[in-house]
Amino acid sequence: MLLLNMFRGFCMALADSVPGVSGGTIAFLLGFYDKFIGSLNDLVSGNGEQRKKAVIFLIKWGIGWVIGFAASALVLTSLFESHIYIMSSFFFGLTFFAIFVVAREEWESLKGKYYNLAFWLIGAAIVIGISVASSHLGESKSFDNITVGLVIYTFIAAMLAISAMVLPGISGSTLLLCFGIYIPVMTSIKELLHLNFKYLPMIIVFGLGVITGVILIIKSVKRCLEKHRSQTIYTVLGLMTGSLYAILQGPTTLDDPKPAVTLSSFSIIAFICGGLVLIVLELLRFVMEKHAVEED
Repeated sequence: MLLLNMFRGFCMALADSVPGVSGGTIAFLLGFYDKFIGSLNDLVSGNGEQRKKAVIFLIKWGIGWVIGFAASALVLTSLFESHIYIMSSFFFGLTFFAIFVVAREEWESLKGKYYNLAFWLIGAAIVIGISVASSHLGESKSFDNITVGLVIYTFIAAMLAISAMVLPGISGSTLLLCFGIYIPVMTSIKELLHLNFKYLPMIIVFGLGVITGVILIIKSVKRCLEKHRSQTIYTVLGLMTGSLYAILQGPTTLDDPKPAVTLSSFSIIAFICGGLVLIVLELLRFVMEKHAVEED
């Protein structure tokens, strides 16, 4: 189970670090979203035994997440700068096919309840609205000169962004772009990995905002999944659908903005590769879960 949960965390971190892509979507695809949300909820408000199990799960998941996020800060962000249209096409394919996978996995919650399609429209509208806002509000801040205002601003932005990261379809990184701190955060993490501790105070502030955001939202998410699952899944599918637009707008969010993805700049090969990676993720999930059951 250690390798399985590390793998889950690793994949989720790669998605969390990319604007337009949601780590929550990956958690859904790999079949551990309910367990992830439940563990966070138990950590915050569970009894002693529940907290112990939650801590064990989240430590295993967290090791993989840290490795994945570090790898992303060192490698993936550079790929986005140099091959943005290929990467955008790839994640478009991954997300596009993921919508059908999630719908298949949650078909019992969806079938016969098509009146909940209104929640799909609401979810899509939310993500598209965030993406449009990011193109107007994404003026990048700087962590070079720390002020009280910057500390408060970063704390609130982190709190809101992590609230999005735990929801499938909403990209926390896109929200960070809206607030103008995505590039400073990723740059600070990269510098920290190179043992430059100049930006450590702001990373700590960001981390405290993340923890606060998790505490505030996690109960609501768990309650929605338990008591209003059909409406929640329709909303999730809407969020994922809206994120397709966010991914196509990805090039406009770079430090050196480029035009959005068009038919001429879209890579069909990268799109297909995104779908193939999804198939590989599904196969890995099946194999690792089967292995975990045999161990138990």
